[in-house]
Amino acid sequence: MIRPYQGTTPTVASGCYVDPSAQVIGDVMLGEQASVWMNAVIRGDVNAIRIGARSNVQDCAVLHGMRHLYPVIVGEMVTIGHNATVHGCILEDTVLVGIGATILNNARIGEGSIIAAGAVIPEHMIIPPRSLVAGVPGKIRRTLGDADRELILQYARNYLDYTAIYLAEGTSH
Repeated sequence: MIRPYQGTTPTVASGCYVDPSAQVIGDVMLGEQASVWMNAVIRGDVNAIRIGARSNVQDCAVLHGMRHLYPVIVGEMVTIGHNATVHGCILEDTVLVGIGATILNNARIGEGSIIAAGAVIPEHMIIPPRSLVAGVPGKIRRTLGDADRELILQYARNYLDYTAIYLAEGTSH
């Protein structure tokens, strides 16, 4: 469901897929070919949410900002895994957020990084580009190489394929 909040309606660029069960509310902008999957919640009611081109927000993920303080900014070719929580933070381009990970207010995840499944990134934490972060609280485990970057891109490309299939079947908003 795509719906306005206090007079602001989400902006959905061409080629996007938003599953009918997803909730996209208020001050949200989806870049070209972005996708929002089953039961994901993107709540642009208290602050802006920007999702870059070719990024995907998977099943049951929640994106929400902090009122008057922290929007959610998601770069291009970002994958946000199932059940992840992304709250009031910045994800630079080509980031992979693993299943069930949590990223909290005013954190910044550097380009080309992986946040492992189940990791918790505390408020105000800055992750350098090309980092693998795992644990609770999240700790940098190593610097990522070219093979890791290819893995991140493959996840994003998979969702571009799924988007094309779902759009061809006519099952989006």
